[in-house]
Amino acid sequence: MSRTLDTYRLLGRSGLRVSPLALGAMTFGADWGWGADTEDARKLFDTYVERGGNFIDTASMYTDGTSERLLGEFTRGNRESLVLATKYTMLRRPGDPNSGGNQRKSMFASVENSLRQLNTDYIDLLYLHAWDGLTPVEEILRGMDDLVRQGKVLYVAISDAPAWQVARMQTIADLRGWSPLVALQVEYSLLERTVERELIPMAGELGLGVIPWSPLASGVLTGKYGRDDLRGEAVAEPEGTRKNLAKAQGSLTERGLAIADVVREVAAELGRTPAQVALAWTLCNPAVTAPIIGARTAAQLEDNLGALEVEFEPVHLARLEAASAIDLGFPHEFLDRAMTRAVTFGDLKIEARR
Repeated sequence: MSRTLDTYRLLGRSGLRVSPLALGAMTFGADWGWGADTEDARKLFDTYVERGGNFIDTASMYTDGTSERLLGEFTRGNRESLVLATKYTMLRRPGDPNSGGNQRKSMFASVENSLRQLNTDYIDLLYLHAWDGLTPVEEILRGMDDLVRQGKVLYVAISDAPAWQVARMQTIADLRGWSPLVALQVEYSLLERTVERELIPMAGELGLGVIPWSPLASGVLTGKYGRDDLRGEAVAEPEGTRKNLAKAQGSLTERGLAIADVVREVAAELGRTPAQVALAWTLCNPAVTAPIIGARTAAQLEDNLGALEVEFEPVHLARLEAASAIDLGFPHEFLDRAMTRAVTFGDLKIEARR
């Protein structure tokens, strides 16, 4: 079924309405060597908003703060009509041990910095950016709830964290009456489906909308890379080139290129581009609210928005699923075995919950 950017979705178990594709602003600013300059970033922003888009994603450290500063400039005339999401966690001042991490001091300082850079009084959606494995969950949740009570943040969410920790946090928030998590941002694409084991089912059960990042696997699923691009070592930092980023994140591999080949074949049969097919595939998962698109040019953005018009036949989905299939592992595969089901259910016929 064809969609549009102004056919909004509810974010998780909240009443917040967001577009089915989020505009990623990690490409706003050329500080890292591969982003869009101010003029091009403005075109991306205007195009997205004019088409009805309202959901924009950034982070405190994207392009060394340029991303948030540009958004602060671009949103001067329509701030209230937009849903701005940002994140805290990443180190903001090397050498200062508390300028990064999940703890309360880092959280509050990062939020105040983001408010200044975004030129706004409040953040619509604040994510914990990455799990640090050090901070007590109660400290994180209470800090988030305090920010919501102060009116500086409206909704809270989490990204890049273990499923059991997220489930634990959501349970504690519910029991103590603290602000619940409404979204889970994870890497999800035809190249990275391991989140289907625990994270995505957990999100659906506990009321978190899934927001996939890198749904095009750092550009690998667009078909822009070939086997020759596998040569050379990657540098473990965001600066440099998009190809380096694809390698550093583990997307540019032989397996990744093999899946990209199938995406390209399906796209040709549908009369679509590989990017549109890869993005549309993520939207087929009912747990997904809005994949993040990170275009660098107006042409790329227009191409990505075309994903909302893609309609698959079952045969196409089956080919994509087969090419990218993963091992779900224990206990999922054990529970799905014929013998396990036979000794558990016998010949009972039970209608599943809807």
